[in-house]
Amino acid sequence: MNADRPLPLPPSRTAPARPAVSAAFPPSWFAASLPEPPALPSLQGEVQADVAVLGAGYTGLTAALELATRGQRVVVLDAQRIGWGASGRNGGQALVGYGCEVDELERQLGRDDARHLFDWSRDAVQAMRTRIDRHGIDCHWVEGHASVAIRERHERDLRANCEHLQRHYAYPMQWWDRDALRAQLDSPRYRAAMFDPLSAHLQPLAYARGLADAARAAGAVIHENSAVTRVQRGPQPTLHTAQGSVRAAHLVVAGNAWLQGLLPELERRIMPVGTYIGASAPLGAERAHALIGNNMAVADTAWALDYFRLSHDHRLLFGGRASYSALPPPGLRGVMQRRMHQVFPQLADVALEQVWGGYVDITRNRAPHWGRLDGNLYFAQGFSGHGVAAAGLAGEVIAAAIAGQSERLDVFQRLRHAPFPGGRLLRTPLLVAAMSWYKLRDALW
Repeated sequence: MNADRPLPLPPSRTAPARPAVSAAFPPSWFAASLPEPPALPSLQGEVQADVAVLGAGYTGLTAALELATRGQRVVVLDAQRIGWGASGRNGGQALVGYGCEVDELERQLGRDDARHLFDWSRDAVQAMRTRIDRHGIDCHWVEGHASVAIRERHERDLRANCEHLQRHYAYPMQWWDRDALRAQLDSPRYRAAMFDPLSAHLQPLAYARGLADAARAAGAVIHENSAVTRVQRGPQPTLHTAQGSVRAAHLVVAGNAWLQGLLPELERRIMPVGTYIGASAPLGAERAHALIGNNMAVADTAWALDYFRLSHDHRLLFGGRASYSALPPPGLRGVMQRRMHQVFPQLADVALEQVWGGYVDITRNRAPHWGRLDGNLYFAQGFSGHGVAAAGLAGEVIAAAIAGQSERLDVFQRLRHAPFPGGRLLRTPLLVAAMSWYKLRDALW
């Protein structure tokens, strides 16, 4: 991907533009490292199903796999290709938890139900590993993740969070001081780490395509290049495209940042945010593992965070530089390289070969926004940059609810989500102003 044009420029400052339909997958190292499969046929004519799914990302594909395995007739529609959005372009960090800290869950739900949500997220990571093994998905799964502190304030907060999870959530989190961290991560930038041995990283696009193959083998039908133009609600909700429609008893909406006017009541509670990743040239095994000795994934705790890990072919994959204005940052490749060199000064001679980006959807409180409308329209959104494992959990939870077991979805639906302030014209400028304050705070203390 051209580093100066990593994302389509939106005509509106409140949502990404709907890109032109294309058989090609957006350029990224993830796409370049895999053979591109032929496009699946687009929807033609009127179709009847038990469940219609909007979106062929992790949520929609996991729901389709779970439901098809139960014998449901499932049809999945995507405007582009399988994993075209965040599911195929993210940083590949499959983490326990959610976009918010557990104190937000405790504040809204109480500690008992917060513990349930946290334990379900822990199960979700293991469920990913089980699916990978069961369906033979070749996606380079590696366990281990460190959250690292840059400043003293970050270190205090991170250690308190680590101790809280150990004490109240029985989670095997480990605290590493500077020396313990430096033994695994050769960077002078960080003071300490909270190490999570159960979270993991993987090749995200390979996992999305493997999920799709598993869902199709179970009987689900997937149509690519089938943009939904209208959602018809009612006793038999229907997804309409330019060439056809899918009528079903149940509808799963998993479009996230790309709903684009289809369901305004959901879109008011999320904001699309651009995020960016680069891939270095191969470093060689010795040089790569001198950077990260145990091959863990890493993310810092700054508001405008950096996150990074090694690829299976010994590249450094380095992400960050979020854009809250829905406009791509100028000089992106240079900015990303400078941030990478700040973390790893020993890579001063290494450039990023590719830089790409995509949109994630955030909620105001960063908590997941999952639930149902009209009794038969199910949705999951608001993964807030923490969706690799949580999106699969959302698919599982929704599939179970459609099958008559709604206990887990009922708990998620109790989480309250306010719309972003400012209405259609001012919501993005207000968010940009707020994020600028948080970035300034990180820079100064």
